[in-house]
Amino acid sequence: MNQVLIPPAYADITGPLIFIAGPIQGSADWQERAIAILAGADGVTIASPRRLGELRLFSEKEYNEQVDWEHFHLDRAARNGVIMFWLSKENLHRCDRPYAQTTRFELGEAVTLHRLAGAKVCVGLEEGFSNARYLRRTLAKKAPGIPLCATLEETCRRAAELARA
Repeated sequence: MNQVLIPPAYADITGPLIFIAGPIQGSADWQERAIAILAGADGVTIASPRRLGELRLFSEKEYNEQVDWEHFHLDRAARNGVIMFWLSKENLHRCDRPYAQTTRFELGEAVTLHRLAGAKVCVGLEEGFSNARYLRRTLAKKAPGIPLCATLEETCRRAAELARA
């Protein structure tokens, strides 16, 4: 069984890390399914930013802890591993927050790291994710080395392949 890291846990990581990036607020819990799929990818550690339990507002301390945890593990995956994005469709609309706002920023950063430093990135787009047409076109044009996938299963499989390469 692979090691799975969930905030606020840190651990020594000896092999490649797959960071599973994507929407949390307003999204179904796809991370649990991704972790189960990636369980067969021997020798990798999985980092999932979705905390256990119900979603809730964080205190300032918890928010900073969460963001720092994500930055640390995203950087680690960019250096030795894969940043895997699953862009799941919106399940629950919130008027006070654009859907996947953090994920979209992280995707832009990951694409830049891929283009400039060779970071391994894999992107899956669920049917119904807003602005998917633009993302497909832009990623294919500006970062053709990033695999674009249509299902969570395919996205996890490609991320595992990249992690072992």
